Amino acid sequence: MDQQQNIDFVLRTVEERNIRFVRLWFTDVLGHLKSFAISPEDLEVAFEEGIGFDGSAIEGFTTPDEADMLAFPDPSTFQILPWRPKENGAARMFCDVCMPNREHFPGDSREALRRMFRRAERLGYIMNVGAELEFYYFPDERTPEPMDQVGYFDLTPSDSARDLRRSTVLMLEKMSIPVEYTFHSSGRSQHGISMRHAEALSMSDALITAKHVIRTMAYESDILASFMPKPRADEPSSAMFLHQSLFDREGNNAFWDESDELHHLSPVARSYMAGILDHAAEITAIANPTVNSYKRLTAASAGDGPLYATWGLRNRAAMIRVPIYKPGKSAAARIELRSPDPTANPYLVNTVTLAAGLDGIKRGLELPEEATSELLRLPARELEARGIRRLPRSLGEALDIFEGSDFMKEALGEHIHGFFLNKKRDEWNRFNATVTEWEVEQYLANS
Repeated sequence: MDQQQNIDFVLRTVEERNIRFVRLWFTDVLGHLKSFAISPEDLEVAFEEGIGFDGSAIEGFTTPDEADMLAFPDPSTFQILPWRPKENGAARMFCDVCMPNREHFPGDSREALRRMFRRAERLGYIMNVGAELEFYYFPDERTPEPMDQVGYFDLTPSDSARDLRRSTVLMLEKMSIPVEYTFHSSGRSQHGISMRHAEALSMSDALITAKHVIRTMAYESDILASFMPKPRADEPSSAMFLHQSLFDREGNNAFWDESDELHHLSPVARSYMAGILDHAAEITAIANPTVNSYKRLTAASAGDGPLYATWGLRNRAAMIRVPIYKPGKSAAARIELRSPDPTANPYLVNTVTLAAGLDGIKRGLELPEEATSELLRLPARELEARGIRRLPRSLGEALDIFEGSDFMKEALGEHIHGFFLNKKRDEWNRFNATVTEWEVEQYLANS
């Protein structure tokens, strides 16, 4: 459907389904979901003129002197909220955020991805993304204690959350989120959900929606769904694995190459991967944006997340994994980016990885040697001598690299780059000024 057909569908559905509240969704720079509601009577005006709101109230948007912003609902994202009452119900649409002159606001992370998506289109590529999201269920926000003793893919009566997972999936499907499967993950009380691939912008919308639905369904069951990357030192970390591929205008998978009998990777795929690995350190602040994120990316938690900018066919310790090819499934040829965690803004992660991949294609970068398990067991000095680079080990280190990256400034725009840097610098400084329980236990009586 074109834009006008989508608008007509929304207006007709709102009237037929007795929708009384239309929630306009958008995210701030960090990927936190924001929303305000309008009445059905204001919908036509919203589509034509936008709805004004105070941008200074949203962190990372504007100053009080430049507060006026406009939200234009995207009718293609219209969904009725199935957990709200059917009578006098509610629906939602994602919005494009604009300035009063109707120009796109440079701090809108959804528009940042759309900009990069269009760049790829001009080069003849369409980016598809699938996602696997991990999270924990805890009793409440103060008690990160496991609620079961179940392991990876286990099917046991003691999986206390199986009914909650089921109801969550049903709710996601009602929101048109393409769920492939859901499962108990490897940690106690850790869960995962895999979503079928879609175009990059649609999948980023789906990830924002999925996190909200997962939290909402957990809240209604009086428990907490946490997307903290490493909520417990003795349990596995949570990731946001992104399965990426590029298709050409004819619908062919540009990553597929039948002549490559081992990996089935085309030169385009290899250069795309090489671009991501080349910019891996610059990307890390966006893919792993919190202090806690780096509990996944340290030697102490090896096996949780990747430590080096590497790739591998079956190696899940690599930053980029190439899933095994299934005969007759050339359209499924893809890469799996394993470094991002659930606190990352999916719009920005897809923006910077697509930018890096396109840069690799443009420059014709060669893929380095494949990282086998044996290779990654070599001493750090030998890995470095082979050109295998360590990912940043802390948010502070990642921000230092991010700050000096003209590539990231160009990919994200100066507004997003500058705000993200300042906000995360403040977070890192506040963390460094905090005296932890571990320090008290170690040094209070022994120094």
